[in-house]
Amino acid sequence: MKRILTVQDISCVGKCSLTVALPIISAMGVECCVLPTAVLSTHTAFKGFTFRDLTGDLQKISNHWQEEKIHFDAVYSGYLGSFEQIELVSKMFDDLAGNDGITIVDPCMGDNGKLYSGFTQDFAYAMAKLCEKANVIVPNLTEACFMLGIPYETDYDMDYINNILVELGHLGAKKIILKGIEFTDEAADLKGFQGKMGIACYDVERKKTDWYFHKKFPQSFHGTGDIFASVLTGALMRGLPLDKACALSADFVVEAIKATLREPDWNWYGVNFEQAIPYLLRRIAAY
Repeated sequence: MKRILTVQDISCVGKCSLTVALPIISAMGVECCVLPTAVLSTHTAFKGFTFRDLTGDLQKISNHWQEEKIHFDAVYSGYLGSFEQIELVSKMFDDLAGNDGITIVDPCMGDNGKLYSGFTQDFAYAMAKLCEKANVIVPNLTEACFMLGIPYETDYDMDYINNILVELGHLGAKKIILKGIEFTDEAADLKGFQGKMGIACYDVERKKTDWYFHKKFPQSFHGTGDIFASVLTGALMRGLPLDKACALSADFVVEAIKATLREPDWNWYGVNFEQAIPYLLRRIAAY
C-alpha cells in the first residue's frame, strides 16, 4: 500500500484541509498520514474561531519519523500559515520523501484576485520557492498570478492561460494543474468551454496541456479546492495519468456539490463529500 503524508491545518468543523484529506485519500486505498500545522475550532469563514499554532512541533515530529525510518511515497502540503512553515515543509520534502517520493503543493493562499488575510506578495514568492521543489503543483489562477508576480485578469483568453502554465513550469514542477479557469473569448466558445468552470493540466516535459471543463454552480463552497487536491493525490498514488486524475478530481467535486444541494437545509460552510464517496470508489474501480 502506498503511504502519503499530508501537511496542513485541521479545522475541527468545516470540511476542509485535513478533515477532507484524511477520509478521501484513505477511501482511495492509500495510507494517509497527517501532520497538523495548526488546530482550529472551525475554518476561518466562521466568526470567533479558536487557533492553536503547532509550528514548534513540526520538526520534532519529522525527526521522530526519520529515527523510525518511516518513508513516504508522497508528501502533499496544503494551507501553510507562515514563512517558517514553508521552510519546514521544504525540508520535509528532502527528509521524508527523498529522491523517489512525489511532492505535491497546493499553495492555498488566495482566490478571486486577492490573497487571504495576513498573506503578502513576499509570502507568495516564498510559496513559489516551495513549488520549485515540488513534482506537482495545484494553484488556482489567483495563486498562480501572485507567485509569478503578474497581474490577475478577469477577462482573458487561452493564450493568457497557456503563458501562465509555461511560466509556472519554469518554477521547477513537472506537472501543473491550474484551477478556476473561466473563458469568455470566441476561441473558447468554439471548444464548448463557455459558461463552464475548468482546469488546465500541463505536463512540462511533454509541453502538453489537457483541458477539462465541468458544470459551474452559482453557489460557492469552502473547501472544494482541498477536496480536489486530495482526490488528485490519491489518484496519482493509484497510478492514474495526470489528465484522468484531474478529471476524476473535478468530477468528484461536482458530485459532492450536487449531493449538498439535494439537502433542503444544506450547510453553507462545506460540501457533503461523504455522500459522494461511493461515486469516487466506483470511478476508481473502473480504472
